This record gives sequence, C-alpha cells and structure tokens, in this order.
Amino acid sequence: MLALRLDDVGASTKRYEVYSHHVLRLWKLNLWYGNWLFLKYLPPFKMWGPYREMKEREWLCLYELLENYQAKLTVAVTAAWVESETNLIPFPKKFPSEAAILKEGVEQGLIEIANHGLTHCVLKNNLFRPKLFSSNRKYHREFWDWISPEIHEKHISRSKKILEDFFKVNVITFVPPGNNFADFTIEIVKRYGFQYISCQTPKRMSKGIAIVGDEQVLPFHDREIVLYGVQWFREILEKNANSEFCFVRDLGQKMLETFK
Repeated sequence: MLALRLDDVGASTKRYEVYSHHVLRLWKLNLWYGNWLFLKYLPPFKMWGPYREMKEREWLCLYELLENYQAKLTVAVTAAWVESETNLIPFPKKFPSEAAILKEGVEQGLIEIANHGLTHCVLKNNLFRPKLFSSNRKYHREFWDWISPEIHEKHISRSKKILEDFFKVNVITFVPPGNNFADFTIEIVKRYGFQYISCQTPKRMSKGIAIVGDEQVLPFHDREIVLYGVQWFREILEKNANSEFCFVRDLGQKMLETFK
C-alpha cells in the first residue's frame, strides 16, 4: 500500500518562507550569505518561496490522473491564510474556487482532507515574516515544543472546525507542518478526534494515536505542481503504477487494527 500526500494547500508559508542556504566560503571564513536583503528572493539563492497557490485547472488535471491510475490523494490543508498576527483568513474564504474543487474531489472519493495546522507558522510578533539578513524557516513550523499547549490546542481546535464545517467530513488525519510536534500535541489531537498523525517520523503508536511515518507515504508539496507542472505528478504515478494506492487514513487504520 502506498499513500500519496500533498502538503501546504492554503498555507501562507508559500508567500512568507523566504530563505537561502547559499554561502560563499573563502578558506575557513564565511564571507557572504544568500539571506542578505533581496537576494534570497532570486535564483539561484532562494530555496522555497514565494510561489502561488494551485489553480482549479491543475486540480482537475490531478483528478483525471488519479482516476486513470486508480489512485487516491491525501491533501493536507492549512485552515487559514495569515496576513498578520491578528488577521487570519479561513481557507474557504481566501480561496473559494480551490476549496470548491477540493470538495468535489472529496465527494468523488479521490481526496482525503487532512489537517495541516491553522497557520503553518508562528504568529507571535509576526515572526513568520521574512528577515533582512537571516532565514525565517524556523518560524514556519507551527507546533514547536516551546510554544504553549494552550496555543497548540487553540490552533488545532479552530483549524478542525474550519475544515470540517466546509468539507462536511470528519477530518481525522493530522499532518504537522515541517514534521514538528510535541508530546503534548499528540494528547491534544486525540482529544479533538484525530486518529492519525502523518509526517517524517518513526512509525509507532503513541497515546492511542497511530503515527504513520513516511515508510509507505510519498509526501510532496503543492510547490512541485506549481513549479514543475502536472506532468511531474504523472511521472510519480507512472513510477508507482504497480502500487496499491490508498489514503493516509487507510494506513493508519491498518496500524490501529494491528495494535488491537
């Protein structure tokens, strides 16, 4: 079984996470960094953003490919777009056309909606915004252990409500942004009805939650579709055409059954 998982839909991280790993070294000295000022926005220095949200036509092409290859796709949606620390726009309001086409995919049985956090980033003091001379990548991980359990719970509760109210399904798979979560995050997601956590972490059971890991999950981002086109996804499906495609929740259910 193989689950395909597409992350970062609706995440303002695609606008604000701007950084570079580029460095010029002279002997043992680091003389210059790509994170300086505007350079991190330009190739070959930039590593992640900015890039745009996926378009309706791209989703329709993905659906056609999923049907042709008898495949399924878990889509991890960030429930609110961040404009500022105090201004969050729910995904269905910020991207109504994209939300509607995703809802069609759910109704057709092609898509599982997973929760990818409320903000994908650290809101306090607008820490998520780009820096003049450094990377801001650290602040595009929402569920750090140094962020209070109260904030974790607030974000998990609000994001679940936004997604479930719109998609009219129980969202039971949690995909922590940047693969970061704390032990107390597990307790919180369980309390709010999640059954599975999916990210790059060892596969295991914890506190009654199936932590799926990536052993049978092929994770990628909407960024790949935006930058490389739908053909990139076609090639992924072709390479794995002999697999039994499933949702992440199906892998998690297998784990729960085994545990019982």
